[in-house]
Amino acid sequence: MSKRVFGITGWKNSGKTTLTELLVKELARRGWKVSTVKHAHHDFDIDQPGTDSFRHRAAGATEVAIVSDRRWALMHELRGDQEPTLDAILEQMSPCDLVLVEGYKREAHPKIEARRLDAKDRTPLSAGDPAIVAVAADHPVDGESVPVFRLDDVAKIATFIEKASGLKPARG
Repeated sequence: MSKRVFGITGWKNSGKTTLTELLVKELARRGWKVSTVKHAHHDFDIDQPGTDSFRHRAAGATEVAIVSDRRWALMHELRGDQEPTLDAILEQMSPCDLVLVEGYKREAHPKIEARRLDAKDRTPLSAGDPAIVAVAADHPVDGESVPVFRLDDVAKIATFIEKASGLKPARG
């Protein structure tokens, strides 16, 4: 991987999306250009029935680009092809300082594990995944060999990610 990548992983309802959102906000506030990759399950859709782009895809288009003066998006229908690897997706992304990857439990990039008492499953992932380099939880955590943060301590987590990713703030 040529891009700096850091992951946020955890079970369903563990706080991954909220933590990712807050980290993007904090890291962007610090001046970093941050992009994200979110792994979704099964038949997600970012396009709504009735829109022109939805109609193009429904008609059979493999890729549909939507472009305006404010943003652009490219949707790709797999149409039976295999899901692309994380590396393949990262290759498609524009240059940035850091890509935060939400999900992708089984990938080897460094990750922080989010844990919440309300999570669907509370089995720790860190014991079986050497790529988990920290834990962020909404409850006390004992017996970890990696740093443990409060799930809401976004500033400390962002600083940890900067250091772990090799981001060096410009001082002048």
